[in-house]
Amino acid sequence: MHTLLEMRSITKTFPGVKALDTVNLKVAEGEIHALVGENGAGKSTLMKVLSGVYPHGSYEGEIFYDGAEARFGGIADSEAKGVIIIHQELALVPLLSIAENLFLGNECAKGGVMNWPETFRRTEGLLKKVGLSESPATLVDKLGVGKQQLVEIAKALAKDVRLLILDEPTAALSESDSQALLDLMLELKAQGVTSIIISHKLNEVRRVADSITVLRDGSAVSTMSAATGEITEDRIVRDMVGRDMSARYPERDRKAGDMLMEVDGWNVFHAEHADRQVIHDIAFNVRAGEVVGIAGLMGAGRTELAMSLFGKSYGQNISGQVKLHGKPVDTSSVTKAIKAGLAYVTEDRKELGLILDETILRNTTLANLADVSSGGIINEAEETKVSERYRKAMNIRTPSVFQRVVNLSGGNQQKVVLSKWLFAGPEVLILDEPTRGIDVGAKYEIYGIINDLSAQGKGVVMISSEMPELLGMCDRIYVMNEGRFVGELTAAEASQERIMSLIVTE
Repeated sequence: MHTLLEMRSITKTFPGVKALDTVNLKVAEGEIHALVGENGAGKSTLMKVLSGVYPHGSYEGEIFYDGAEARFGGIADSEAKGVIIIHQELALVPLLSIAENLFLGNECAKGGVMNWPETFRRTEGLLKKVGLSESPATLVDKLGVGKQQLVEIAKALAKDVRLLILDEPTAALSESDSQALLDLMLELKAQGVTSIIISHKLNEVRRVADSITVLRDGSAVSTMSAATGEITEDRIVRDMVGRDMSARYPERDRKAGDMLMEVDGWNVFHAEHADRQVIHDIAFNVRAGEVVGIAGLMGAGRTELAMSLFGKSYGQNISGQVKLHGKPVDTSSVTKAIKAGLAYVTEDRKELGLILDETILRNTTLANLADVSSGGIINEAEETKVSERYRKAMNIRTPSVFQRVVNLSGGNQQKVVLSKWLFAGPEVLILDEPTRGIDVGAKYEIYGIINDLSAQGKGVVMISSEMPELLGMCDRIYVMNEGRFVGELTAAEASQERIMSLIVTE
């Protein structure tokens, strides 16, 4: 089989961190090659080296592409050779049309004049290839994330892609959108397009990949081939984390204590459409030391419920009662909710959970500045001490608390968000998709933190789209559908089948 890409002894160093250490990677023409590894293992860095985001000269080692050495000075150089990278954060311009996005920087023009009929004709053909029926004139911000991802792939096809690199392409997609994207990858493979996919979702990787390379701590530790039947989930996990993880969920002494939080008659109307009710008469409770799950499909209203409880951060015309330790509490603003003893770890850590350009230190103390200040002046020595304490306790992998959060891997960013809220000293912690977009090793550490909180007598409410996670971690699970709770199951009663049957039969 013809080798399309070979990366030899790639080493990339950032201040204080060796991100890649003599990594070798071989990709055969026409295959789908998966890159897996924990957050911070070097997967995205390796692909940025390949695509010229980190130009030749900024790393050590050699890249051979289609039999010749490639020295890409930037993205334009790699794209000219048909190497196209689609980053996890999509690079589309929301207020431009699909057609304008597809040919941005690659316009159908002559003498500086756009040929719109040609642009629209070519756009229609490309959209058809990726399974989209939208008009080329549709604005990108009118599309869901799944369709935007397909537009990115159409954009790659417009540039005559030979090697398509997809960085976590299904991280923000629903189950059906993810399946459609994976089907498209297999279709492109049939058309001769070679792909490299970075993903944490091992079931998806096993479904489409011909070969899998595992990175750990900046080194390539193994490459497996589907043809030999050696790809198993246990083997991938073992190579990723460097140990056998037969138990994905740490053991916990499950002992529910006194009633901690009670929510009753909770109703919420849509943030923009006052006549549309999104949460209907919800009642639930959490005991001290208990981990309570909320299961449901995308759009069931789980995040809307969590945000409306936490300082009315979402919705309008909110009614109902929240009690802590049997007494009604005011959670009508974020400040009041924190004071009452609630904390909310958002599913969108980059947009809503962190100030990315700030340091770990600043982010850690953000929700409880009163404890590191006196007379309105922050005590910087105390702030450093606190953030250093959480860096060690949470095993945040970074040389210093003065590192900017934007430079951390997803798992380490999530630990900073958790540190912020733990420092605020909550009674009840609401976790919204706490392990989204992070790898199995970091997930295990987050589960350990959740177990520690329950051992301290805290109440944890856990929203997750991963049913095995809810089944592995929770004492009780409430099942939610279309803004209502449609069932409650104990850990002993709960199974994926029972949860799904509650959703589809109600």
